[in-house]
Amino acid sequence: MLSYSSKTGAVDASDRVFVVSRHAMRARAPRAGMRSAGAMTRTASASGADDTPDDQRPATLDACRRCGLWEHATQPVPGTGPRHASIVLVGEQPGDQEDRTGVPFVGAAGHVLDRALDAAGIDRRSVYLTNAVKHFKWEPRGKRRLHKTPAQREITACRYWLDRELESVHPRVIVALGGTALRAVLQDNDATLQRTPTPTRTAQGYLVVATYHPSYVLRTRGADSREHAYQTLVDALRTASKLARDDGTPKAGRGDAE
Repeated sequence: MLSYSSKTGAVDASDRVFVVSRHAMRARAPRAGMRSAGAMTRTASASGADDTPDDQRPATLDACRRCGLWEHATQPVPGTGPRHASIVLVGEQPGDQEDRTGVPFVGAAGHVLDRALDAAGIDRRSVYLTNAVKHFKWEPRGKRRLHKTPAQREITACRYWLDRELESVHPRVIVALGGTALRAVLQDNDATLQRTPTPTRTAQGYLVVATYHPSYVLRTRGADSREHAYQTLVDALRTASKLARDDGTPKAGRGDAE
């Protein structure tokens, strides 16, 4: 498998697991305490609880045609991390560098996330990293490929994969990085960071902490405002870490009131 080294900036072989496999299903010997990515894909495809039509249940990300983003992306970018991570971080979509490497959070926003995780006392290797949308949506600007926000239909289409990741990892806490990730995780098109100031629960019972996406920190103008955004991200990660360790009960949020 592949993972990103924050120390070297390289993509290296490791024992990290792609819960959703990019490639055709084939049996692989799992490492101790882990199921193989292929085994998970077979289980997801055969799930009796899934009422998705058969022609909309691709076995792998490479075969996925649930929306049109695959046509202009280099490759899909699956989530990566320990099979039973207690924390899952969900971003919006891969960026330019992620699209080229096939690994999430390796670009500039990924470096901000690395710093924030370190400041929060969290080892990046201990968390599962993924995105609400698995293909890079972009628009040309000269020779550059610039991020373009996914449409709701694309987020909804990719929920198929996010569901399988969450079912497989079954984390104690999900950190939604930005509004797109929050809406995808909560399956609520009206969800915003401002309306989710405290941890809440999804209909499936997952505990969710909402905060800024690292790219928002990069875009924020003014040193003071940028530092505030960064500290907000760090504080949210610390909250997630504490909740994951203590398996505690947060104050009542939207999910608890429903």
